[in-house]
Amino acid sequence: MTKEVKEKMKEKKKEVKEEKKLSQKKFEEKVKKLAKEGLTSEKIGQKLRDEGIHPKEYSGKISHILGELYKNPDLKNVEEKLNRIESHSKKNKQDKRAKREKDRVFSQLRKLKKYFGIEIK
Repeated sequence: MTKEVKEKMKEKKKEVKEEKKLSQKKFEEKVKKLAKEGLTSEKIGQKLRDEGIHPKEYSGKISHILGELYKNPDLKNVEEKLNRIESHSKKNKQDKRAKREKDRVFSQLRKLKKYFGIEIK
């Protein structure tokens, strides 16, 4: 790296350090705003760290701050997969593999819901 690049990196680090720490209330508002954009708690933490805000400096986990807005990422991913497979099955009635996959993923979803103690619909 050249000296110019190193100096720019140092300046950016100083800017991040010079930013004032947010209050707990503003931190929670920012977390909820990011959750409404559709980010998971893991992605919210990553985005906050990129902005120079470290969640460890505030009390409470991101998932606890979100409360009812929080959805387990494992469960969310399996539900999305099931929706994709169901939409494919509706378009392709003869696809036997998709039917089998739909059963398998539904079973996986049911097991996850049972594990996390969520009502099965």
